[in-house]
Amino acid sequence: MPRPKKIRHCEGRRCGKAFKPARIPLAELKHIPLFQDELEALRLCDLQGLTQEQAGRSMEISRGTVQRILTAARRKVAQALVEGAALIIEDSPALREECARPQ
Repeated sequence: MPRPKKIRHCEGRRCGKAFKPARIPLAELKHIPLFQDELEALRLCDLQGLTQEQAGRSMEISRGTVQRILTAARRKVAQALVEGAALIIEDSPALREECARPQ
């Protein structure tokens, strides 16, 4: 059984937003899920210019995990731009599991 995912600390809740090409209804587009932790890693490393190590400290995960998250996020953003697909921001799987647990 794999080890459970560590909770990634992200600023703000951006779920439910979609970024898509103009003038094309969302229902007609391919949907690409972009998880909150992927968006946070993009924000910290690409927008704010932090190193992966600094981003990892901010998100309370390892630098290697930040690198894997960034690779996935950049691939999804590139795919959405090239294919004209919609990016749908969703809860991260680890966050969804944590929120679903009874308190």
